Amino acid sequence: MPVTYPRIVACGDSALSIELSDEIDEDVNARVIALAADLAERPIDAVVETVPTYRSLLVLYDPSLRRAQALRLELEARLRAAVPGSRAARRFVVPVVYGGEAGLDLAELGDMKGLSADELVAIHAAGEYRVYMIGFAPGFAYLGGLPEILHTPRLATPRQRIEAGAIGIGGKQASINSVSGPSGWRFIGRTPLRLFDPSRSEPFLLSAGDHVRFRPIEPAEAAALDAASVAGKTVVEPEPV
Repeated sequence: MPVTYPRIVACGDSALSIELSDEIDEDVNARVIALAADLAERPIDAVVETVPTYRSLLVLYDPSLRRAQALRLELEARLRAAVPGSRAARRFVVPVVYGGEAGLDLAELGDMKGLSADELVAIHAAGEYRVYMIGFAPGFAYLGGLPEILHTPRLATPRQRIEAGAIGIGGKQASINSVSGPSGWRFIGRTPLRLFDPSRSEPFLLSAGDHVRFRPIEPAEAAALDAASVAGKTVVEPEPV
Protein backbone atom coordinates (compact mmCIF):
# COMPACT_ATOMS: atom_id res chain seq x y z
CA MET A 1 0.00 0.00 0.00
CA PRO A 2 1.55 3.36 -1.01
CA VAL A 3 2.44 5.80 1.76
CA THR A 4 0.59 9.11 1.76
CA TYR A 5 2.37 12.28 2.89
CA PRO A 6 2.34 14.16 5.10
CA ARG A 7 2.03 11.64 7.88
CA ILE A 8 2.77 11.61 11.60
CA VAL A 9 4.28 8.46 13.08
CA ALA A 10 5.13 7.55 16.66
CA CYS A 11 8.80 7.16 17.64
CA GLY A 12 8.53 5.42 20.97
CA ASP A 13 6.31 6.86 23.70
CA SER A 14 7.66 10.42 23.78
CA ALA A 15 8.31 11.49 20.19
CA LEU A 16 6.42 11.96 16.94
CA SER A 17 7.95 12.27 13.48
CA ILE A 18 6.16 14.53 10.99
CA GLU A 19 7.15 13.13 7.61
CA LEU A 20 6.51 15.31 4.56
CA SER A 21 8.08 13.20 1.82
CA ASP A 22 10.42 10.30 1.14
CA GLU A 23 12.68 12.39 -1.12
CA ILE A 24 15.13 15.24 -0.71
CA ASP A 25 13.49 18.38 -2.03
CA GLU A 26 14.09 22.06 -1.28
CA ASP A 27 10.38 22.90 -1.00
CA VAL A 28 9.81 19.99 1.39
CA ASN A 29 12.77 21.08 3.49
CA ALA A 30 11.43 24.64 3.56
CA ARG A 31 8.14 23.33 5.00
CA VAL A 32 10.04 21.39 7.66
CA ILE A 33 11.97 24.52 8.64
CA ALA A 34 8.79 26.61 8.68
CA LEU A 35 7.08 24.17 11.03
CA ALA A 36 10.11 24.08 13.35
CA ALA A 37 10.16 27.89 13.39
CA ASP A 38 6.44 28.05 14.16
CA LEU A 39 6.84 25.68 17.10
CA ALA A 40 9.74 27.77 18.40
CA GLU A 41 7.77 31.02 18.12
CA ARG A 42 4.49 29.59 19.45
CA PRO A 43 5.54 26.78 21.80
CA ILE A 44 3.29 23.88 22.77
CA ASP A 45 3.67 23.25 26.49
CA ALA A 46 4.43 19.53 26.14
CA VAL A 47 7.04 19.87 23.38
CA VAL A 48 10.58 19.51 24.71
CA GLU A 49 12.62 19.72 21.51
CA THR A 50 12.31 19.63 17.73
CA VAL A 51 14.86 18.21 15.30
CA PRO A 52 14.48 19.23 11.63
CA THR A 53 15.85 16.88 8.98
CA TYR A 54 15.85 16.85 5.18
CA ARG A 55 12.22 15.79 4.90
CA SER A 56 10.78 15.42 8.41
CA LEU A 57 10.54 17.04 11.82
CA LEU A 58 11.09 14.99 14.97
CA VAL A 59 9.06 16.34 17.88
CA LEU A 60 10.05 15.17 21.35
CA TYR A 61 7.42 15.72 24.03
CA ASP A 62 6.53 15.04 27.65
CA PRO A 63 3.69 12.46 27.63
CA SER A 64 2.69 13.48 31.16
CA LEU A 65 1.64 16.87 29.79
CA ARG A 66 0.01 15.92 26.48
CA ARG A 67 -1.25 12.63 25.09
CA ALA A 68 0.05 11.62 21.69
CA GLN A 69 -3.30 11.89 19.91
CA ALA A 70 -3.97 15.41 21.23
CA LEU A 71 -0.48 16.49 20.24
CA ARG A 72 -0.89 14.90 16.83
CA LEU A 73 -4.02 16.97 16.15
CA GLU A 74 -2.24 20.16 17.22
CA LEU A 75 0.74 19.38 15.00
CA GLU A 76 -1.52 18.72 12.02
CA ALA A 77 -3.07 22.17 12.50
CA ARG A 78 0.35 23.78 12.84
CA LEU A 79 1.57 22.07 9.68
CA ARG A 80 -1.33 23.49 7.69
CA ALA A 81 -0.63 26.98 9.05
CA ALA A 82 3.16 27.05 8.73
CA VAL A 83 4.31 29.33 5.91
CA PRO A 84 7.64 28.51 4.20
CA GLY A 85 9.93 31.50 3.88
CA SER A 86 8.66 33.26 7.00
CA ARG A 87 12.20 33.07 8.41
CA ALA A 88 14.60 35.38 6.60
CA ALA A 89 17.26 33.37 4.80
CA ARG A 90 20.92 34.15 5.43
CA ARG A 91 24.01 33.61 3.30
CA PHE A 92 27.46 32.91 4.72
CA VAL A 93 30.55 33.34 2.56
CA VAL A 94 32.82 30.68 4.00
CA PRO A 95 36.59 31.14 3.54
CA VAL A 96 38.37 27.90 2.55
CA VAL A 97 42.01 27.03 2.13
CA TYR A 98 41.87 24.22 -0.40
CA GLY A 99 44.34 21.34 -0.41
CA GLY A 100 47.01 21.07 2.25
CA GLU A 101 46.81 18.68 5.19
CA ALA A 102 43.03 18.97 5.43
CA GLY A 103 42.44 18.57 1.68
CA LEU A 104 43.33 14.89 1.77
CA ASP A 105 41.36 13.96 -1.34
CA LEU A 106 41.75 17.02 -3.55
CA ALA A 107 44.35 15.53 -5.91
CA GLU A 108 42.70 12.12 -6.13
CA LEU A 109 39.29 13.66 -6.82
CA GLY A 110 40.80 15.76 -9.56
CA ASP A 111 42.27 12.65 -11.16
CA MET A 112 38.94 10.84 -10.89
CA LYS A 113 37.11 13.71 -12.60
CA GLY A 114 39.76 14.56 -15.16
CA LEU A 115 40.23 17.99 -13.58
CA SER A 116 43.23 19.87 -12.33
CA ALA A 117 43.17 20.90 -8.68
CA ASP A 118 42.52 24.51 -9.70
CA GLU A 119 39.60 23.49 -11.93
CA LEU A 120 38.04 21.41 -9.17
CA VAL A 121 38.39 24.26 -6.68
CA ALA A 122 36.82 26.71 -9.14
CA ILE A 123 33.81 24.42 -9.68
CA HIS A 124 33.33 23.82 -5.95
CA ALA A 125 33.65 27.51 -5.08
CA ALA A 126 31.24 28.58 -7.85
CA GLY A 127 28.30 26.71 -6.31
CA GLU A 128 25.46 28.08 -4.19
CA TYR A 129 24.77 25.65 -1.35
CA ARG A 130 21.80 25.21 0.95
CA VAL A 131 22.00 23.99 4.54
CA TYR A 132 19.41 21.23 4.58
CA MET A 133 20.02 20.09 8.12
CA ILE A 134 22.35 20.19 11.12
CA GLY A 135 23.18 16.79 12.54
CA PHE A 136 25.53 13.84 13.07
CA ALA A 137 27.69 16.04 15.33
CA PRO A 138 26.96 19.40 17.00
CA GLY A 139 26.77 22.02 14.26
CA PHE A 140 27.71 19.66 11.39
CA ALA A 141 26.21 21.13 8.20
CA TYR A 142 24.72 18.95 5.44
CA LEU A 143 24.72 20.97 2.23
CA GLY A 144 22.76 20.53 -0.98
CA GLY A 145 23.75 22.14 -4.28
CA LEU A 146 26.99 20.29 -4.99
CA PRO A 147 27.69 20.51 -8.76
CA GLU A 148 26.96 17.17 -10.39
CA ILE A 149 30.48 16.70 -11.73
CA LEU A 150 31.71 16.59 -8.10
CA HIS A 151 29.27 13.88 -6.93
CA THR A 152 31.50 11.14 -5.51
CA PRO A 153 30.78 8.10 -3.31
CA ARG A 154 32.13 8.07 0.23
CA LEU A 155 35.26 6.14 1.05
CA ALA A 156 34.88 2.38 1.53
CA THR A 157 36.87 2.63 4.78
CA PRO A 158 36.28 5.73 6.93
CA ARG A 159 39.23 7.62 8.36
CA GLN A 160 39.36 7.67 12.15
CA ARG A 161 39.94 11.40 12.59
CA ILE A 162 39.08 14.39 10.43
CA GLU A 163 39.62 17.88 11.83
CA ALA A 164 36.96 20.47 12.56
CA GLY A 165 36.35 22.81 9.64
CA ALA A 166 37.14 20.22 6.96
CA ILE A 167 35.17 20.71 3.74
CA GLY A 168 33.74 17.42 2.51
CA ILE A 169 31.99 15.68 -0.36
CA GLY A 170 29.84 12.58 0.14
CA GLY A 171 27.68 11.34 -2.72
CA LYS A 172 25.52 14.25 -3.87
CA GLN A 173 26.11 16.22 -0.69
CA ALA A 174 28.69 18.68 0.53
CA SER A 175 29.51 19.26 4.17
CA ILE A 176 31.43 21.31 6.70
CA ASN A 177 32.82 19.47 9.72
CA SER A 178 32.00 21.08 13.04
CA VAL A 179 34.13 18.96 15.39
CA SER A 180 36.93 16.47 14.85
CA GLY A 181 36.02 12.81 14.49
CA PRO A 182 35.78 9.82 12.13
CA SER A 183 34.38 10.23 8.61
CA GLY A 184 34.07 8.42 5.30
CA TRP A 185 33.55 11.64 3.35
CA ARG A 186 36.18 12.94 0.92
CA PHE A 187 37.82 16.20 1.95
CA ILE A 188 39.24 18.96 -0.21
CA GLY A 189 40.04 21.80 2.18
CA ARG A 190 39.38 23.50 5.50
CA THR A 191 37.68 26.63 6.81
CA PRO A 192 38.88 28.59 9.85
CA LEU A 193 35.26 29.21 10.84
CA ARG A 194 34.03 27.50 13.98
CA LEU A 195 30.66 25.94 13.20
CA PHE A 196 30.28 24.88 16.83
CA ASP A 197 31.47 26.92 19.79
CA PRO A 198 29.70 26.29 23.12
CA SER A 199 31.04 29.58 24.50
CA ARG A 200 28.97 31.61 22.02
CA SER A 201 25.44 32.77 22.78
CA GLU A 202 24.43 30.81 19.67
CA PRO A 203 26.74 27.77 19.65
CA PHE A 204 25.82 26.71 16.09
CA LEU A 205 26.99 29.09 13.37
CA LEU A 206 24.68 27.72 10.65
CA SER A 207 21.00 26.80 10.67
CA ALA A 208 18.84 24.77 8.33
CA GLY A 209 17.72 27.01 5.46
CA ASP A 210 20.89 29.11 5.39
CA HIS A 211 22.84 29.52 2.16
CA VAL A 212 26.59 29.02 1.79
CA ARG A 213 29.16 30.09 -0.77
CA PHE A 214 32.83 29.14 -0.54
CA ARG A 215 35.67 31.65 -0.99
CA PRO A 216 39.16 30.28 -1.71
CA ILE A 217 41.86 31.80 0.50
CA GLU A 218 45.62 31.41 0.90
CA PRO A 219 47.24 29.72 3.94
CA ALA A 220 48.40 33.08 5.34
CA GLU A 221 44.84 34.41 5.48
CA ALA A 222 43.68 31.12 6.97
CA ALA A 223 46.26 31.48 9.75
CA ALA A 224 45.05 35.00 10.53
CA LEU A 225 41.44 33.87 10.59
CA ASP A 226 42.37 30.91 12.79
CA ALA A 227 43.89 33.31 15.30
CA ALA A 228 40.78 35.52 15.18
CA SER A 229 38.52 32.51 15.76
CA VAL A 230 40.59 31.35 18.73
CA ALA A 231 40.34 34.87 20.18
CA GLY A 232 36.55 34.70 19.91
CA LYS A 233 36.32 37.35 17.22
CA THR A 234 33.61 37.31 14.57
CA VAL A 235 35.24 36.04 11.38
CA VAL A 236 32.27 36.32 9.04
CA GLU A 237 28.88 38.02 9.22
CA PRO A 238 25.83 36.62 7.41
CA GLU A 239 24.22 38.60 4.63
CA PRO A 240 20.56 38.48 3.52
CA VAL A 241 19.72 36.23 0.59
